[in-house]
Amino acid sequence: MSDEEREERELDLTSPEVVTKYKSAAGIVNKALQLVVSECKPKAKIVDLCEKGDAFIREQTGNMYKNVKKKMERGVAFPTCISVNNTVCHFSPLASDETVLEDGDILKIDMGCHIDGFIVVVAHTHVLKQGPVTDRAADVIAAANTAAEVALRLVRPGKKNKDVTEAIQKVAAAYDCKIVEGVLSHQMKQFVIDGNKVVLSVTGPDTRVDEAEFEENEVYSIDIVTSTGEGKPKLLDEKQTTIYKRAVDKNYHLKMKASRFIFSEISQKFPIMPFSARALEEKRARLGLVECVNHDLLQPYPELQPTKTVDDPEVKAWLALGTKTRRKVVGRRRKVGKKGDKSDAAEAEPVDAAPNGGASQE
Repeated sequence: MSDEEREERELDLTSPEVVTKYKSAAGIVNKALQLVVSECKPKAKIVDLCEKGDAFIREQTGNMYKNVKKKMERGVAFPTCISVNNTVCHFSPLASDETVLEDGDILKIDMGCHIDGFIVVVAHTHVLKQGPVTDRAADVIAAANTAAEVALRLVRPGKKNKDVTEAIQKVAAAYDCKIVEGVLSHQMKQFVIDGNKVVLSVTGPDTRVDEAEFEENEVYSIDIVTSTGEGKPKLLDEKQTTIYKRAVDKNYHLKMKASRFIFSEISQKFPIMPFSARALEEKRARLGLVECVNHDLLQPYPELQPTKTVDDPEVKAWLALGTKTRRKVVGRRRKVGKKGDKSDAAEAEPVDAAPNGGASQE
């Protein structure tokens, strides 16, 4: 196969090289998560922790594939976010932000890494306290974890996206919790973090997606957030949004000089992957990002706010299922995210991605 033919073919888990890149990215992002968790202490500034996570990913990926002939993109696939208590997601503050952690905070940490565009994202819920977590905080965390474990077993060839949606809601109900609306799980491909195949967290008249069946050699990012409240988050002030992604299919002639400057910088530094506004010059970013968002050149990732055991036999049956198939598996976002994989060789080891789960107590 020529280099041109190889480039035109969509790369997936049938390629041992792709599997290696996924595994390498997974190793890096899981170590980055461990680093951030170890630094989460009362009075620690959230922006400093986010910077440490991103810096670790950039450093580790920068040390890989240095000697390849063709330049290979690698680095942060999703900026480190630490969302506290009833903030659902996407809190990655600007450098000037002074927000610190406090004893008793429930933290939802997530981040992403990619090598050659093959993306691994991870997430994890961490409680800042000594001793065991109890009461409703324990319920909501257990609900997210159990729902993620069930999803991990249902995202497999032959199952459909609606099977996962129904199952995770049933799990949350067992803990008297709610799955948070508006949180989507996506298929991921090379350089694509939000593919066309989607798993809804909660179905509703305003949140419908096409029915889809999972297939072999696909990779998914499974995002699950649970709440002790109603699970209906509200959008915070748009000015607090700091995570964006370039909308590559949109064009517009920006009027403001600051907007043109910022958009040019974004196009050069972050042409495809999500990024934090913290990586831009703050004063210009504040002025320029608004016009870019208003004309759909950027996709914002806004911040959102929104004692039991599982006895249901169907949920127990799902949890009893294995997480690997013998030959090929569907990759999944490991929280991995909580926050894969296997090649086509029979002796190759399947990729195991773990789902993202988060807990939000209201």
